Amino acid sequence: MIELNRAQARRIALAAQGFLDPAHSTPTMRTLDRAVQRTGVLQVDSVNVLARAHLMPLYSRMGPYDPALLERASSGRERRRLVEYWAHVQALMPVELWPHMRFRRDTYRAQRGKFGFTADPSLEPAVLDAVRQRGPVTARDLDTEFSGPRTRDHWGWNWSDARKVLDYLFLVGDVAIAGRSRQFEVRYDLPERVLPRAVVDMPEPTPQESALELVRRAARSHGVATGACLADYYRMRYLPASGPEPVAHARGAIATLVEAGELEQVRVAGWERPAYLHVDARRPRRVAARTLLSPFDPVVWERARTEALFDFHYRIEIYVPPPQRQYGYYVLPFLLGDRLVARVDLKADRAGRRLLVHGAHAEATVPAETAEELALELRRLAGWLDLDDVVVADRGDLAPALAVLTR
Repeated sequence: MIELNRAQARRIALAAQGFLDPAHSTPTMRTLDRAVQRTGVLQVDSVNVLARAHLMPLYSRMGPYDPALLERASSGRERRRLVEYWAHVQALMPVELWPHMRFRRDTYRAQRGKFGFTADPSLEPAVLDAVRQRGPVTARDLDTEFSGPRTRDHWGWNWSDARKVLDYLFLVGDVAIAGRSRQFEVRYDLPERVLPRAVVDMPEPTPQESALELVRRAARSHGVATGACLADYYRMRYLPASGPEPVAHARGAIATLVEAGELEQVRVAGWERPAYLHVDARRPRRVAARTLLSPFDPVVWERARTEALFDFHYRIEIYVPPPQRQYGYYVLPFLLGDRLVARVDLKADRAGRRLLVHGAHAEATVPAETAEELALELRRLAGWLDLDDVVVADRGDLAPALAVLTR
């Protein structure tokens, strides 16, 4: 059995995520396709303190790129490459994965949604008909017709009745997301008007076939991973089901892929559980990365895996009261080479055209050039965000050096 040390596993994981791919001075749609092939999905989140969550992983792999590329890839119909669905969480995923989410849509239909936010079933036919007649539409477009006054029972989730019904119809696949408005509101339409015809007409796979495809893709994106990580990438282990547990499907898929030679069981030093190495995973001796990672980047979204690979304890502190935060509100890990060497609390001050560095902290042992390399990366990020200046506050041990280097 192959034995890998932590550094080898770390480099395999970074290679699988695209950090060995050659940089392009001007990223193209082909560059974007390659990056999405590595990540598998792009998580979507409404937080916009720096940049939208789905934009950052592409920047981390491609460098400064035109976000219009992603807009093109996730719009239209026949030439559409990406569509939103609950793939990891809310995420942009390749359109060909739509049929493989059928088992998930069936589960949501059986349990009437997710997280306990149920829709009024009596409104569903009329809302669906409104989408059919008027789509693409936002929930706001239908609020007057279908919703009463909003409540404040759930802070952050005080959805209108129309929004609740549309979300349910989206979860079960009766509607799809055509895109988003300038205000980041979801625009809903019928799947047959959103997805390429070839995708709509694809034969429906069995849950076992879908599990096999999802685990296969997770293995390619991970390079090397435990079974729990493979099940988590497309959130199979967190999905309740009325039939066989999805995690059981994941175990069956892993066994099938091992038997077929696509996965090989290996040992990783320090990992208690067995790991699986993808047959096509690159095993580089060196990774020469220099970039910032979003809190929603696949490299760090599974915090236990991040700690196992990088010895980097990471938690997002958005919902932590300010006096209790250790590092800040929106903290990005800094990847240098094959290590996470620092973390920076960032905010885009768009009105002032400044990238604000509220805090910058180094890890316990870091290369001597960390501050200089981070300063270069902050300048690069500011340029991509169309910001003129980098302004560094005095919080964190890297802050004094960064303040000088970014002047």
